[in-house]
Amino acid sequence: MKIFQWFLIALILLSPYKANAYRDTNSYDGNIFPIYAGNGAIVPPKTTLKDSLKNKRVSILFFYLDDSSDSKAMAPVISGLDLIWRENIDIIALTTDELQNEEKSDQPTEPNFYWNGLIPQTIILDRNGQIKFDSNGMVDFGDLNNIISESTGLETDKNSSFSVEAFNEYNSTISETKENKNN
Repeated sequence: MKIFQWFLIALILLSPYKANAYRDTNSYDGNIFPIYAGNGAIVPPKTTLKDSLKNKRVSILFFYLDDSSDSKAMAPVISGLDLIWRENIDIIALTTDELQNEEKSDQPTEPNFYWNGLIPQTIILDRNGQIKFDSNGMVDFGDLNNIISESTGLETDKNSSFSVEAFNEYNSTISETKENKNN
């Protein structure tokens, strides 16, 4: 039995098949939210854009691909927004795989009405469905936080700033720093 255990350990350690995930490559590593943001609860979305607009909630549309390094880098930002604003906004994170061959919708209740064909794309719609923010690529967490604050009508601490910091190769965290007005 001991020989079998040693053989099994050697087989695992010497296996040419490695499970690697790299944030800075366009490789497919699995769903980016549990791997790079530590928050698998974002996908699939808890609501549809149609329901979010009907319920007069601020909506965050995030179009991404799991094999995009820019999408991987934005995952902790979107996850941080979910942690801070979970009760006040709807985050609708959608991979664009299924949108690739669809015609652009003419209905503002459909996500592909807003998708411009580039990823990652982050869009903030206010309670009335008006676009308050639309940008591709990396977006500053603080900027998004301020736009959400304005769109929800809820105050944020004006003396706080947030940053996304990687604490290992795979995961990131949102850090809050309070500025001291007495300086």
